[in-house]
Amino acid sequence: LMVWLRRTTHYLFIVVVAVNSTMLTINAGDYIFYTDWMWTSFVVFSVSQSTMLAVGAIYYMLFTGVPGTATYYATIMTIYTWVAKGAWFALGYPYDFIVIPVWIPSAMLLDLTYWATRRNKHAAIIIGGTLVGLSFPLFNMVNLLLVRDPLEVAFKYPRPTLPAYMTPIEPQVGKFYNSPVALGSGAGAVLTVPIAALGAKLNTWTYRWMAA
Repeated sequence: LMVWLRRTTHYLFIVVVAVNSTMLTINAGDYIFYTDWMWTSFVVFSVSQSTMLAVGAIYYMLFTGVPGTATYYATIMTIYTWVAKGAWFALGYPYDFIVIPVWIPSAMLLDLTYWATRRNKHAAIIIGGTLVGLSFPLFNMVNLLLVRDPLEVAFKYPRPTLPAYMTPIEPQVGKFYNSPVALGSGAGAVLTVPIAALGAKLNTWTYRWMAA
């Protein structure tokens, strides 16, 4: 019974984190990238998504102890978000209204770190977490460059949940800084490591709670 309860608790955590990552994407990953918030939003999105990926992927990976599980987890997140993207499409929005984050390559780097260090948990947290934070903005900027005329999409299809004062206006590119990828990677590399450690600790706490 305890084994069943422990496994159920772990899988429940996985589902909750994956669903939350989808909601976070819907709120941070659409055309806001290309409004007045342009680069600031990209940095915030990069940090939020890389940390969300790290906490869930390392939790799941350490639970199974199998390299490759982080990539599987990122695939789950991607599928959830594509389904949500399809829902927006069904409501009449263009299919590129929601920008799907590229989680999978960063998760693969986490898996490779865990495998290359012979399943060393601390190496996965420090090295893998750093690689996730560094790589995520790079992959996503390439992804965003492929989106069609994003500013036009912002004006033509405003989000129904936005208040009037957040109406899209001409972006002020370079107003605060000129390298959102570098800033996102730097901030992500620093912040993803402690969040990855939290994911590893959640794994331990769950076991202790279920064993009590």
